Amino acid sequence: MTNAIELRNVTKKYAQFTVDNVSLDVKQGYITGLIGPNGVGKSTLIKMILGMVRPDFGTVKILGCQMPVQEIDIKQRIGIVSDDCFYYEHLTIREMKKLIAPFYKKWNEQKFNRYLEQFELSPRKKIEQLSKGMKVKFALAVALSHEAELLIMDEPTSGLDPVFRREMLDLLADMMQDERNSIIFSTHITTDLDRIADYIAFINRGKLVFNEAKDEVLERYTIVKGDLQLLDADIRHKFVGLRETAVGFEGLVDNRQDAERLFGSYAVLDKPSLEDIMYFSAKGGRVYA
Repeated sequence: MTNAIELRNVTKKYAQFTVDNVSLDVKQGYITGLIGPNGVGKSTLIKMILGMVRPDFGTVKILGCQMPVQEIDIKQRIGIVSDDCFYYEHLTIREMKKLIAPFYKKWNEQKFNRYLEQFELSPRKKIEQLSKGMKVKFALAVALSHEAELLIMDEPTSGLDPVFRREMLDLLADMMQDERNSIIFSTHITTDLDRIADYIAFINRGKLVFNEAKDEVLERYTIVKGDLQLLDADIRHKFVGLRETAVGFEGLVDNRQDAERLFGSYAVLDKPSLEDIMYFSAKGGRVYA
């Protein structure tokens, strides 16, 4: 299977934080969700993929090309949608588009205008007059208008209303009808990925916890709920994360078969959501309430 992105032993050290020896494949033709709490390294990884930050160690390859040696060619083939606004606020949408379009050999003016109409964006409006959601819509219109093979999305749905979030996810699903296209979608809003992601890469404290097919992840992990009497020191060590209250416990186990063998019919085993997996993994250990 071809990879759209290949990170090998990528490391970036800051004073208070390190992205530590991450090797990650983003498969071509699929949507990979990059999840993790805020501040664990997701945006740093995205910036290294885009060449905005240089890794201290390791290599980055995108669409078969090496960064930063082939950076110009790579950026012709990728689209970017971010929670941050990188556009000149004092310009109108039309003026900003005139600056952007000449950089792309495959710019499609008709497609861009169609997205502006679909997103109800006036080309006469200044960027500074756009709401946060409208800025994301504009970024998405640009990203989808130059035949990008790889769409890189960094917290794109943060602050968006539910109607446009659903509309955007439908657009991404349409983009994936062409199996040459790929998407990496970094977010802490895991419900979006429950709907559209094929693979999930989980980053926590600067390390890659797993990178697997979403369905396999959701089948492997399980939520266990039961009476406190079921817990002892050895059993507690079986949990990725555990929440104990006065009336019982709830915890995450990373092997459903082990959980079934340990607890049998004495506890309730539920299929977790991605949010459950992220919460218990990030908390780790035991939480009391």
